Amino acid sequence: MGLFSFLDLHGLTIYMAAALLPAVILMIYIYNKDKTEKEPSYMIRKMILGGIFAGFTAMALEYAGQYILVNMFSFNSEAAFNIAVAVMVGLSEEGAKLFFARRGSWKDPNLNYTFDAIVYCVFVSLGFAAMENIIYVFSYGLSVAFVRAVVTIPAHMCFAVFMGVFYAEAKRSDVRGRAGECRKYMLMAYLVPVVLHSVFDGLLMVGTDLTITVFYIYAFLLDIAVYFLIRNQSRNDKRIY
Repeated sequence: MGLFSFLDLHGLTIYMAAALLPAVILMIYIYNKDKTEKEPSYMIRKMILGGIFAGFTAMALEYAGQYILVNMFSFNSEAAFNIAVAVMVGLSEEGAKLFFARRGSWKDPNLNYTFDAIVYCVFVSLGFAAMENIIYVFSYGLSVAFVRAVVTIPAHMCFAVFMGVFYAEAKRSDVRGRAGECRKYMLMAYLVPVVLHSVFDGLLMVGTDLTITVFYIYAFLLDIAVYFLIRNQSRNDKRIY
């Protein structure tokens, strides 16, 4: 192998590590918090792959959504347009994640404890985030890697933890034959992450000094809240059936 080939390979390794390591660290963290019964490796692989599929699905939905916003609606300001885009992104990305989490785990017998639902939703979300991070790091360089590692990737996990909490309750309701409750919790598993995600993106995309300041406060408080939520859910893991 020539010197230039070695340097290219070395650079590629650094970029891939910068893109993937934050998601991998959080995957290990959430996996270790599953104290009752570890999830089988095939389910973990399925969820990560589902996250990658969710990424491609969301890109297609966002492309269509942005086309609709640009061509079919008028906005009074750039801020209003950015907020609409943020909501559209939240709807697309969280919808795609929930779709593939549900498709891959709803009927699987391993979804038998409430924390399992959190694990599955987080692994789908972090599979999504890892794929997205690869695109960003290779497109914009290592300069974006640090901010995404400490802000964006944890945010994706935070949205997924809330999704998993309600997804678990939807499954518990389904097992008990409570169809109405199941639909309610499944809707919450979608809408709560959408709201959290839309606020996250909206503050950043509006981009004023005030919204950027609020953005960092919001991201910090979200991380703290989810840390305690994970700890509580891990300690109080309940059997679904």
